[in-house]
Amino acid sequence: MGFFRQQQEILAQRLLRWQYERLKQPIPPQDVLDQQTIKLVDEAHRIAKKSGRNVLSIVKDLIANLRK
Repeated sequence: MGFFRQQQEILAQRLLRWQYERLKQPIPPQDVLDQQTIKLVDEAHRIAKKSGRNVLSIVKDLIANLRK
Protein backbone atom coordinates (compact mmCIF):
# COMPACT_ATOMS: atom_id res chain seq x y z
CA MET A 1 0.00 0.00 0.00
CA GLY A 2 1.31 3.44 -0.90
CA PHE A 3 1.99 6.20 1.55
CA PHE A 4 -0.85 8.45 0.33
CA ARG A 5 -3.37 5.61 0.35
CA GLN A 6 -2.34 4.74 3.92
CA GLN A 7 -2.77 8.35 5.02
CA GLN A 8 -6.19 8.53 3.36
CA GLU A 9 -7.30 5.42 5.24
CA ILE A 10 -6.02 6.78 8.56
CA LEU A 11 -7.93 10.03 8.05
CA ALA A 12 -11.07 8.21 6.89
CA GLN A 13 -11.00 6.00 9.99
CA ARG A 14 -10.65 9.03 12.27
CA LEU A 15 -13.58 10.68 10.54
CA LEU A 16 -15.66 7.49 10.85
CA ARG A 17 -14.93 7.25 14.57
CA TRP A 18 -15.82 10.91 15.01
CA GLN A 19 -19.09 10.43 13.12
CA TYR A 20 -20.06 7.45 15.30
CA GLU A 21 -19.29 9.42 18.46
CA ARG A 22 -21.16 12.47 17.21
CA LEU A 23 -24.23 10.37 16.45
CA LYS A 24 -23.88 8.65 19.83
CA GLN A 25 -23.64 5.23 18.20
CA PRO A 26 -21.32 2.50 19.43
CA ILE A 27 -18.07 2.29 17.50
CA PRO A 28 -17.89 -1.10 15.74
CA PRO A 29 -15.04 -3.55 16.40
CA GLN A 30 -11.71 -2.67 14.81
CA ASP A 31 -11.96 -5.28 12.02
CA VAL A 32 -15.38 -3.97 10.97
CA LEU A 33 -14.12 -0.39 11.13
CA ASP A 34 -11.13 -1.36 8.97
CA GLN A 35 -13.45 -2.90 6.36
CA GLN A 36 -15.67 0.20 6.32
CA THR A 37 -12.62 2.40 5.94
CA ILE A 38 -11.26 0.43 2.99
CA LYS A 39 -14.67 0.47 1.27
CA LEU A 40 -14.99 4.23 1.79
CA VAL A 41 -11.55 5.01 0.39
CA ASP A 42 -12.10 2.63 -2.57
CA GLU A 43 -15.41 4.33 -3.34
CA ALA A 44 -13.80 7.76 -3.04
CA HIS A 45 -11.08 6.74 -5.50
CA ARG A 46 -13.69 5.43 -7.94
CA ILE A 47 -15.65 8.69 -7.74
CA ALA A 48 -12.47 10.78 -8.03
CA LYS A 49 -11.52 8.98 -11.25
CA LYS A 50 -14.85 9.89 -12.81
CA SER A 51 -15.24 13.41 -11.45
CA GLY A 52 -11.68 14.60 -10.96
CA ARG A 53 -12.42 15.71 -7.39
CA ASN A 54 -10.12 15.38 -4.41
CA VAL A 55 -10.27 11.96 -2.70
CA LEU A 56 -10.32 13.39 0.83
CA SER A 57 -13.19 15.74 0.11
CA ILE A 58 -15.13 12.81 -1.34
CA VAL A 59 -14.38 10.73 1.79
CA LYS A 60 -15.72 13.56 3.96
CA ASP A 61 -18.89 13.75 1.85
CA LEU A 62 -19.41 9.98 2.00
CA ILE A 63 -19.03 9.92 5.77
CA ALA A 64 -21.37 12.88 6.18
CA ASN A 65 -23.97 10.98 4.15
CA LEU A 66 -23.77 7.89 6.38
CA ARG A 67 -26.28 9.31 8.81
CA LYS A 68 -28.87 10.03 6.12
